[in-house]
Amino acid sequence: MKKLSQKQKRKFRVRKSISGTAECPRMSVFRSNKNLTVQLIDDVAQVTLVGMTTAAMPDLKGVKAERAFELGKKVAEAAKKKKITKVVFDRGSSRFHGRVKQVAEGAREAGLEF
Repeated sequence: MKKLSQKQKRKFRVRKSISGTAECPRMSVFRSNKNLTVQLIDDVAQVTLVGMTTAAMPDLKGVKAERAFELGKKVAEAAKKKKITKVVFDRGSSRFHGRVKQVAEGAREAGLEF
C-alpha cells in the first residue's frame, strides 16, 4: 500500500504544474510492465484528443524501447492530422528515462514540439 501512495504522490506532484489546452494539449504517458499508453488530453474541456497504446498495435516490432519510439511517432502523426503541433509532456509517476524518454524522442522526431 505504501508503494502505491508514493506513486500517486509523484503523479500529483508532476500534474500540479502541467495543464493542457485545445491548442497545446497534455501528452500523458502511462507505462506498464508490457505496454505503453499515450494520450493527448485537453484539460479545459476534459476530452482526450488522441489516444494510442502498444497493446492495440501488433505491427510494432522490436524491444520495448523501439516500440515506444514508434508509438511516439504514430501519436505525433495523428496529432498533426488534428492540427496539433505543440504539447506539454506529462510523464506521470515515471521517470523521464527509458521507454518514457523514447516516446518523447519519437514524437519530437515526427514534428511535435514540447
